[in-house]
Amino acid sequence: MHEMSIAMAVVGQVEEAAEAGGASAVTAVRLQVGELAGVVPDALVFCFELACAGTVLEGARLVTETVAARARCGSCTREWPTGMPPELCCPGCARATDVELLAGRELRILTVDWEDGPAARAAARTREPISEEA
Repeated sequence: MHEMSIAMAVVGQVEEAAEAGGASAVTAVRLQVGELAGVVPDALVFCFELACAGTVLEGARLVTETVAARARCGSCTREWPTGMPPELCCPGCARATDVELLAGRELRILTVDWEDGPAARAAARTREPISEEA
């Protein structure tokens, strides 16, 4: 199940960002998953929970947003939803030789919600205010 390796990679990247940002806990991660990415969202959520154990992400919620696959024909410029399994033959001109996949393979971290740790809160209190004069 490659969802575990994906979950571990997401946890690693978020953990690194959270540490750099002075987070004490990560509460949620929003992930964009294309319908052609070959990822089963429910399996990814399950693996994410396991991969978070013992990290700053423990107890964090994984929210997945599915991106529908879309394609465009280079010959007639028509765009269409490819569906799953993908239909890569243009419904307008019936050609499949110049088809570009526009969306559907995404796998990216969109947002991360975390709680600031004591060091980050102290740094925020000691920052100089930004002058409106420029």
